[in-house]
Amino acid sequence: MFAACLARLERLGEMTGPLAAHMAVHILLMNIVAPLAALGLSRVLQNSRAISGRLLGLATLMQIAGLWAWHAPPFLNRALESSSVHLVMNGSLFLSASLFWWAVLYFRGERSWQPIAALLVTSKLYCLLAVLFVFAPRTLYPDFASSHLGHGVGGPSTGLADQQLAGLIMLIACPVTYVLAGVMIAARWLLSMEKDGDDPGSRSGAEAWT
Repeated sequence: MFAACLARLERLGEMTGPLAAHMAVHILLMNIVAPLAALGLSRVLQNSRAISGRLLGLATLMQIAGLWAWHAPPFLNRALESSSVHLVMNGSLFLSASLFWWAVLYFRGERSWQPIAALLVTSKLYCLLAVLFVFAPRTLYPDFASSHLGHGVGGPSTGLADQQLAGLIMLIACPVTYVLAGVMIAARWLLSMEKDGDDPGSRSGAEAWT
């Protein structure tokens, strides 16, 4: 099923643009497959030690650094020229995203604001990259656009439109995943606080100290 989805995204690139299809693959890996994999892993390891804030911060930095580094023009052009480098790029982004989502979903403790902050910071920098794609006055990957001249995609205007479409796809995916996940975790945190406040044992313990 996953291979079929990738094949459909490749055909989408023929209709829209290679960069837009490339970004759709990244969103599929980092925002859909990785959270599902992390959710399954968190259920398997539900009795294990809770994630620390330090590991959550490290996972957040890894995902942000990987996203921005691989979309720097020299690295992305190299990845699109070599199938092995392209595989390393997709694999590293998927692994970093899986670690991030695992840390976010499995984080427990009194500092429940930390995964919310990690999601908000990630979404801000994710959307910042998308805004750069949309409002850049020229193509950021001219070598990539020119390499598709013979496939119905190419030229400055077409390459810029493809880049803007890739940015718009990112802007749509950003609130649907990171912001929505932050809202859900915040709601879970508030419900747990309300439940603890209504716990008779916690009230009796508090009254004993007064």
